[in-house]
Amino acid sequence: MGKYFGTDGVRGVANRELTPELAYRLGRAGAFVLTGDTNGDKPRILVGRDTRLSGEMLESALIAGMMSIGADVWKLDVVTTPGVAFLTRELGAHAGVMISASHNPFTDNGIKFFGPDGFKLSDELENRIEQLLEVDDQMPRPTGDAIGLTKDKSKEVQRYLDHLRSTIETDLCGMDIVVDCANGAASKWAPLLLRDLGADVTALHAEPDGVNINVACGSTHPEGLRKEVLQRGAHLGLAFDGDADRLIAVDDTGELVDGDHILWICGEYLKEQGQLAHDTIVTTVMSNIGLYKATADAGIHTEKTRVGDRYVMEAMRQGGFKLGGEQSGHIIFLEHIPTGDGLLTALQLLQVIKEKATTLHQLATTMKKYPQILVNVRVGSKEGWDQKAAITDKIREVEQLLGENGRVLVRPSGTEPLIRVMAEGPDKEELKKHVDDIAAVIRETLTPAAEEV
Repeated sequence: MGKYFGTDGVRGVANRELTPELAYRLGRAGAFVLTGDTNGDKPRILVGRDTRLSGEMLESALIAGMMSIGADVWKLDVVTTPGVAFLTRELGAHAGVMISASHNPFTDNGIKFFGPDGFKLSDELENRIEQLLEVDDQMPRPTGDAIGLTKDKSKEVQRYLDHLRSTIETDLCGMDIVVDCANGAASKWAPLLLRDLGADVTALHAEPDGVNINVACGSTHPEGLRKEVLQRGAHLGLAFDGDADRLIAVDDTGELVDGDHILWICGEYLKEQGQLAHDTIVTTVMSNIGLYKATADAGIHTEKTRVGDRYVMEAMRQGGFKLGGEQSGHIIFLEHIPTGDGLLTALQLLQVIKEKATTLHQLATTMKKYPQILVNVRVGSKEGWDQKAAITDKIREVEQLLGENGRVLVRPSGTEPLIRVMAEGPDKEELKKHVDDIAAVIRETLTPAAEEV
């Protein structure tokens, strides 16, 4: 990670860390780096945003910077992040940009770039953009008819929806679905897509006002969705986040179905159909041990990566794998879209339910999810934590106690002075004791220690 770019673009509180001035500079630097080789064509860049109040402000500044380099900007208006990724490639744009802070509060915002292939940028390209942010004199300022123009391309979102429809071979007639749109980018598109496929849809939190995105709703707050599914007697519920790149579901009994369950359900189905590339699913180290046991029993291999969808994507592209994702519901079906896509994931999951003539609850319970305990230990410094004998000895001791029916994962936070201690196993009380024991050793060994968060 650099000075500006984090694990998922440039983020911050809008108009404080992520100012219009910074957005303008990002527009100039990003356009210059990403459109350097256009074979004589005028550069074309797609720009989309979610429903945050600050979106139009940052969009205007970003676009001004891009036009000042000489790039034409095609505006998609409110659209999902994967919609920008897909349409960048589909429409032959030289780059794409999404303005969103995903599941964060409305006060935050972010700017995320995509290359012409629809994939997120490499570290190398992000570093090149960063290097130019404060040396503007190295970039051109065309005049006259060489200055960029804007075009309204919002109707092209329909092409994205049509592509999503084409990824399944069934309709959704007879399915009663509750959809929580998080007052975000999915608010218009998710109900429209599902209804067009024949589903009976009840839409929750689909009236964005600029400030209510992700507020007590969406994939990080599925409580309201659960209540509505049970009251309505619906077949299931679907919850998206602010930019609709992730999905969490609720079954007809009110049980939460997270990304690990979705990976298992879709992965097993694809393997049965002979369509799971290399019989492999890519997960992160935070996936539940129950997923690993279920996939192993089904003859499905798992590749584990660091936490973060960019690492999942890297492993998928390097290994030629087509399915991967995170427990948070960020699922990648690489055959269809070059990034995680909540709407696509919903359709793939619904297809399995329809084709197998069963319920989400029955499918989810074929994977036994093990209890998981996570504690964050705040420390003065994370450096060298894994070289401390007291800590590593305690971890090994707990691993031996859990044996093959559990596991321990201790890792530093990538953004905060925290050591995260996670344990999984069949007995929740036993897990809590083990996690507390490891956390206590960390506090004693890495000083100064402070409160847990």
